[in-house]
Amino acid sequence: MTLRAVIVDDEPLARAALRSALGAESGVEIVAESGDGPQAVVDIRRHRPDLVLLDVQMPGLDGFGVLSQIPADDLPAVIFVTAYDQFALKAFGVHAVDYLLKPIDDQRLHEAVDQVRARADAERLGDARSRLAALLEELDPAASAGARPTTRPARRVLVRDPHDVYRFQRLDEVFWIGAAGNNVRFHTEKETHEVRMTLRDLVPQLDPAVFRRIHRSTVVNLNAIREIQPWFAGDCLVVLRNGHQLKMSRTYRQQLIQPLA
Repeated sequence: MTLRAVIVDDEPLARAALRSALGAESGVEIVAESGDGPQAVVDIRRHRPDLVLLDVQMPGLDGFGVLSQIPADDLPAVIFVTAYDQFALKAFGVHAVDYLLKPIDDQRLHEAVDQVRARADAERLGDARSRLAALLEELDPAASAGARPTTRPARRVLVRDPHDVYRFQRLDEVFWIGAAGNNVRFHTEKETHEVRMTLRDLVPQLDPAVFRRIHRSTVVNLNAIREIQPWFAGDCLVVLRNGHQLKMSRTYRQQLIQPLA
């Protein structure tokens, strides 16, 4: 049988590598390539592929978020493409979900595609969907096996510690978030984690009842605020529970204070 495949990766070079590797596989047709999570959701729903090669870590809507927006009955076979270390790979292995480590090894890709073919009958594909749903439940217990509403705010972000170990950081423990070029820095009470995404992509994923923008490059957790002090020219100082001070521009002052009155 011919496997209809969708490639999902936010890096053009990574997509090109996957395209080239799949091109060497007989009986595989690439029906779409997606450069971000929202487009991936559209492409998967539109093409209903047999197979998705899915980058796990993408800015905005990551690979897990993509799959959580696909109804369980419509889930294709998935091969995760990841730079994760053993922390996340252990979860993949427990649920027998296929994955490829970056940089992609052609032989490993061939083996993964062969495994997808071996599960192609309806009964085994149903088993694969169950495993995938179980993986999503483990990594995000609040997500149902069906479609997740696009308005559901993110609760965690994947971060890497100084020892190159990946873990999930709970967003409710983040005091404030600051832009750093094309990266974002998540500041907890005692730690700072830098993640490759833009503040523009992140803000729509945050819970507006918890996080508010106080500057074009700063978002604050309302629960971390100790007090707000007047400053100069209508600006304010936002003092956090750990004593850290953030500047709030007058442009955002009314948006922050009025809903709390």
